[in-house]
Amino acid sequence: MIDFFLNVGQVEQIYTVVDFYTYIKGLEYLICLLLFATFPIFYRYIHSGDDKK
Repeated sequence: MIDFFLNVGQVEQIYTVVDFYTYIKGLEYLICLLLFATFPIFYRYIHSGDDKK
């Protein structure tokens, strides 16, 4: 787990398609976690004005 935090942001040379796919898959998981965390907050923000009417 510590290796993950040390390697975030570092530019690495990718030699094979498997390495590229693994790298992209990791970024995709991080983006999905970010979206899953922010969507409920955004949804509450959008629908918070409905209570005042």
